[in-house]
Amino acid sequence: VQLQASGGGLVQAGGSLRLSCAASGRTFSSYDMGWFRQAPGKEREFVAVFSWSGSSTNYADSVKGRFTISRDNAKNTVYLQMNTLKPEDTAVYYCAAARSPYLTPRTSRSDYTYWGQGTLVTVSS
Repeated sequence: VQLQASGGGLVQAGGSLRLSCAASGRTFSSYDMGWFRQAPGKEREFVAVFSWSGSSTNYADSVKGRFTISRDNAKNTVYLQMNTLKPEDTAVYYCAAARSPYLTPRTSRSDYTYWGQGTLVTVSS
């Protein structure tokens, strides 16, 4: 699976952005699709995930109520709608794919096999 993330940019605090991640391959629907982010000098952290089964999502506490993950299996694409952005959301955002036998979506970085190249989101105060 190859992943291509896009949609990053510069936005003022309180603004919105939508990230997209296009995946190659015919088995997209078999993967948990997640978003992670890495701020300068920090570890890469989990942001959101949409399960392969389509039945559940999970979010980091820091983005709950502001970010929404969605997926379109027909387009092999996963999205991250980010609203009410804060300066602390500034990071490189990565999409990732995890093959999992579980219905509960994966939130650990180590569960993810495939990674996109990252897209930079900068939120100014």
